[in-house]
Amino acid sequence: MTNRIPSDMAEAMRLTTAGKLTEATALIQRLLGGGGAAAAPAPTTSHPGAPTIIDVEPVTVEVADAPPSRDPPQPAAAPHAGRFHSGPRSGLGETLRDLARRVLPDGLDLGIGGVARPAADPLPDGASFTTASYGNAAGARSYKLYVPANRGGGEPRPLVVMLHGCTQSPDDFAAGTRMNALAEELGLLIAYPEQPSSANANRCWNWFNPDDQRRDHGEPSLIAGITRQIMQEHAVDPTRVYVAGLSAGGAAAVVMGGTYPDLYAGVGVHSGLPHGAARDIPSAFAAMRQGGGRAGRPSGEPVPTIVFHGDRDSTVHPGNGDDVVAQTTAGATGLRTTVERGAVSGGHGYSRTRHADASGHAICEQWTIHGAGHAWAGGSPAGSYTDPRGPDASREMLRFFLANPRRQHSRT
Repeated sequence: MTNRIPSDMAEAMRLTTAGKLTEATALIQRLLGGGGAAAAPAPTTSHPGAPTIIDVEPVTVEVADAPPSRDPPQPAAAPHAGRFHSGPRSGLGETLRDLARRVLPDGLDLGIGGVARPAADPLPDGASFTTASYGNAAGARSYKLYVPANRGGGEPRPLVVMLHGCTQSPDDFAAGTRMNALAEELGLLIAYPEQPSSANANRCWNWFNPDDQRRDHGEPSLIAGITRQIMQEHAVDPTRVYVAGLSAGGAAAVVMGGTYPDLYAGVGVHSGLPHGAARDIPSAFAAMRQGGGRAGRPSGEPVPTIVFHGDRDSTVHPGNGDDVVAQTTAGATGLRTTVERGAVSGGHGYSRTRHADASGHAICEQWTIHGAGHAWAGGSPAGSYTDPRGPDASREMLRFFLANPRRQHSRT
């Protein structure tokens, strides 16, 4: 989700990379005052790509603080050139970034297939965001784990496993969803398994492969193994373990809920597809483009599921969100369905449909975001595939999760 920058903003970026921060800042200040660039057009949501891609993110170009204009710019081969730092910033470089955020909060499209994004929030003192790995007969996967500084008095804490979309990484997904900040607020652990390019050229989870749709096989066994490893190494409440994802990651999250209902208490699906919607690449594309690829729900009690989908998503058809809901509620009797409508101030409208049993327990909650495309609702422009115009999918997912501790299931 990016905005094409006007020519004046392109000139500001050129001045920045040349080290002329004073001139660049002055130019952006003039733009903020109403002179120069016209309003940027609405972001596009169509991302064509290779056959196994669900969402395609252009190569990110990150711009570091440049030296004063009297000094020559750093050579291209400098080891730290072209990288943001994670710590606090000050001076003209920070001023320039702040001004740019106000002009184009979704990021600066440089017109060369790259986007300069604002830096993610720095890590709070006492928190950790570390890399580990897990392996079994199906292979190995790295993952990142966020442990908040808010230790919660040593009590077992909830764990949320977040599955990124195609071309994304754990760091990118964490920055875009702002899940780590919410983990700090609520005292959660957040894990981000990483799909390597060796498993899929575009780092998509292979939700459409039959072997990656089965319990104790392929990628489901690896994601479940990561989850269990974290549960063994940290104080995790086993009744409050959840899985969520975006796009290909959303489809993989549905697979995990269907194949491991004894492990996950809830599933979050953003712009994803139902379990078994495809059996190969051609059927995956058919489901993505048309929807209607629902399959029967796996046996056993359904795992409570919350679904988000933009009604203008041209990458994964919005009908797939309906199919996830139909799959989750299949066979359930006596459900009471309520619909409420609302809007984010200055942002998207939405419809929220809640399916609850006779006791009022929510089996499924569906958010249809009006006018939204293929992006994480309420996310930060520091990550890819985000739409800051809301609603806040991350916060709403966590609300839904924490209200749904795991019930007993027949599998062990």
